[in-house]
Amino acid sequence: MKVTMKEMAQKRSIDRTAQVVIAKGLKEGVETAWERLEAQQPQCGYGQLGLCCTNCNMGPCRIDPFGEEPQKGVCGATADTIVARNLVRMLATGAAAHSDHGREVLEVLYETAKGRTQGYQITDVEKLKNLATEYDVSDQDKSDEALAEELALKILEEYGTVKNNLQFVQRAPEKRQTLWKSIGILPRSVDREIVETMHRVHMGVDQDYINILTHGLRTALSDGWGGSMMATEASDILFGTPKPFASTVNLAVLKEDMVNIVLHGHNPVLSEMVVKAASEDDAIQKAKAAGAGGINLAGMCCTGNELLMRRGIPIAGNMLCQELAIITGAVEAMVVDYQCIFPAVVDVANCYHTTVISTAAKARFPGATHMEFQPENAMDNARAIVAKAIENFPKRDRNRVCIPDGPAKWMAGFSVEALLDALGGTVNPLIEAIKSKQIRGVAGIVGCNNPRVQHDSAHVNIMERLIANNVLVVGTGCAMIAAGKAGLMVPEAAEKAGDGLRAVCQSLGVPPVLHMGSCVDCSRILVLVAALAKTLGVDMSDLPVVGSAPEWYSEKAVSIGSYFVASGVPVHLGLPPRILGSNAVTTLLTQGLQDVVGATFFVEIDPVKAADKIIAIIDEKRKALGI
Repeated sequence: MKVTMKEMAQKRSIDRTAQVVIAKGLKEGVETAWERLEAQQPQCGYGQLGLCCTNCNMGPCRIDPFGEEPQKGVCGATADTIVARNLVRMLATGAAAHSDHGREVLEVLYETAKGRTQGYQITDVEKLKNLATEYDVSDQDKSDEALAEELALKILEEYGTVKNNLQFVQRAPEKRQTLWKSIGILPRSVDREIVETMHRVHMGVDQDYINILTHGLRTALSDGWGGSMMATEASDILFGTPKPFASTVNLAVLKEDMVNIVLHGHNPVLSEMVVKAASEDDAIQKAKAAGAGGINLAGMCCTGNELLMRRGIPIAGNMLCQELAIITGAVEAMVVDYQCIFPAVVDVANCYHTTVISTAAKARFPGATHMEFQPENAMDNARAIVAKAIENFPKRDRNRVCIPDGPAKWMAGFSVEALLDALGGTVNPLIEAIKSKQIRGVAGIVGCNNPRVQHDSAHVNIMERLIANNVLVVGTGCAMIAAGKAGLMVPEAAEKAGDGLRAVCQSLGVPPVLHMGSCVDCSRILVLVAALAKTLGVDMSDLPVVGSAPEWYSEKAVSIGSYFVASGVPVHLGLPPRILGSNAVTTLLTQGLQDVVGATFFVEIDPVKAADKIIAIIDEKRKALGI
């Protein structure tokens, strides 16, 4: 039976606005991630099992998982060694991506304090002073700028510190810190752990899969309790700590009569300035002179999450929507910084009038227009980018424009500070709601999209089942964009929750799914869980809290999942990592870590079964706590 384009679109995504544009792309013959995935079939079985090694030029080597005798690569590496090295190399790359993001934001904070940037300012003075106290930096007789300068330097020093500890680790409960010390995974600095990982996986260095993976946990902790947390806190100081915002989400946020600029990537340093530049009277008048009604900004992925959380800027979609936004035919410019950006967006843009503008020195895209962004000329750079988009508006082919109807409403901006404000200043009301069984437990749903999974389906199905069973969902990244598009992030969505969670949400006027930020903001979830554990006087592993990445794809997700497990939070993965070629590695990560850090990974592809497993773990934790 012939499958229609509409049916193909429905098979690819549950997002109704994405379905409209996917069908348009199929009709126009535009290649997207789904076509490229089909072209890769069958995918390499050795690679999927983690049994392919390209670490040196004696290979590539591959191990037959069905061989009768234990096999080895040319150097003698076994399947266990190869799988462990491949996984930890992924983890280190993810940790580096998040941590380098943090370094950039801190550098901008430092340069702003020195008066050497354009357009930036210290926005959250209270957080600045709180962090200064945490780092033992006195604010007496100091201007905000002088305090920010000293604090930024002190945090930046922790990227390569010789003091062998990270300040933010002190936020974890004492029991957890003691555990990390006892098993040798307390992170010493951010860069050191990443560099040591890359050293260990070099041929002829670490061959013990347990030793390799143990250091992987240490590297992940340097991300979660280091680089990522630094990125979040420095961004809050510069741009403001998020508070609840009402906004809209999905591809329908694009405007037919406006200059549409999509801001895609992860770093708010650029996008915050574009927001300022696009709101200037001169830019708006230029857009009107070009025939548009004005300028419309739309976020994409985590740059979108950053802008949503602080400015209420609408989001056009999550990771698998980046090509679809261009296919609408209504995007004048897609401005990208780094991370999760398909190189193929340039090819898709060549089918339309859209200009892809790359802005980061470390992330160039062949065929894109490169307009390098520098903090010292930030507003000038942002104005030039906006002007480039305006120039494109007259080139739009209105006969090829297809913007779906009906943007979804949602509420975001639930930083830890905002949550505490809603709870009266402490986590005690949340603890009481958990003790009284109104809230069964908490699930942190995070992560990306993956074209191997029907777009958004795993995210949404897991969340709907969890909230129906009184599990409060908090989350970050593309997972939360999926929830927003599905209508789960408005107070009215409490009607889909169980009786207890519904009552709590209605009393506070919040949704049952709480958006806590971009992917680096998973650190906010760590802070919240740590606060719950400290208040109860228990370890984080004792709490009825579980993490989940239902549609993950990236190396950053490997690091995120690992630092949650190392922190004592069990983590569900909706797709298996490339470790199944080693029974030893698989057993360690799914069973053995329980005795080491009090948590493990588990894999479940079916979202309903995954939700049920999450609920079962929460119930076990409740029983052990006696609640």
